[in-house]
Amino acid sequence: MRPEAITDQQIIDFVVAGLYEDIRDGDHTSLATIPADSRSKAMLRVKDYGVIAGVELAGQILKHLDPTATFTIYKTDGTDVVFGQTAFEVEANTRSLLQGERLLLNCMQRMSGIATLSGRFAFEVGDLPVKVLDTRKTTPLIRFLEKWAVKIGGCENYRWGLYDWMMIKDNHVDAAGGVKQAIERAHTYQKEKGLDLGITLEVRNLVEVEEALEIGGITRIMFDNFELPILHEAVAIVNGRFETEASGGITLFNVRKYALSGVNYVSAGALTHSANPLDLSFKIVK
Repeated sequence: MRPEAITDQQIIDFVVAGLYEDIRDGDHTSLATIPADSRSKAMLRVKDYGVIAGVELAGQILKHLDPTATFTIYKTDGTDVVFGQTAFEVEANTRSLLQGERLLLNCMQRMSGIATLSGRFAFEVGDLPVKVLDTRKTTPLIRFLEKWAVKIGGCENYRWGLYDWMMIKDNHVDAAGGVKQAIERAHTYQKEKGLDLGITLEVRNLVEVEEALEIGGITRIMFDNFELPILHEAVAIVNGRFETEASGGITLFNVRKYALSGVNYVSAGALTHSANPLDLSFKIVK
């Protein structure tokens, strides 16, 4: 379920950095109170209702701290969970469990919140031929975790950054001198650099829709902040000649209305910037 864009090395680098931020020269409380050879069992308990995410990551965190750790997984990533359930049990060095506790909880609570919200978005449009996309409205340096959680929850990842997809937005159009100039320059640049990236053009009104259709040379037309009646009209005008996307102000409560316009995609920053963490706990079993 992990997106192909996320590599093992990326996860390892994150785990190392996350643990260093927390431990630095030592978990002095555990070093002082827990014998070095102590081993314990701990449980990840669910204290909320939603979709669990980050189980694979938690395993990587604890395995990094103690390669001999053994896991019993009861709820895999993407599973619906309810209050009181156990997601997994782990037996490992006690100090390692305590050192990894906060990093794995912080990640899993955040990821599970995003997966839960993504699952609700996906459910709202599940019977329609549309895909719900995330955006770049993510937390710096943990974008890969948040996009991973979106995928776990049942929605789709859009571009991972400025490097893997070209999106000509209103600022680009205005700075370039118009839609035509922006598209032409994008093609010239890709040819010079030997690139073959998808191109999304953001349009603000029906005039720009017509202009985009006349010029062509794009992958997708993104209707930004279109009112619903205008959005329906815009989709009809495009009539399948390019992929279409609705964006701007998409929430759980209106995503279905936008999807019913006939667009191929709906992008929602809310998937990552408005998700509430899922309440989880990680406790050593006495």
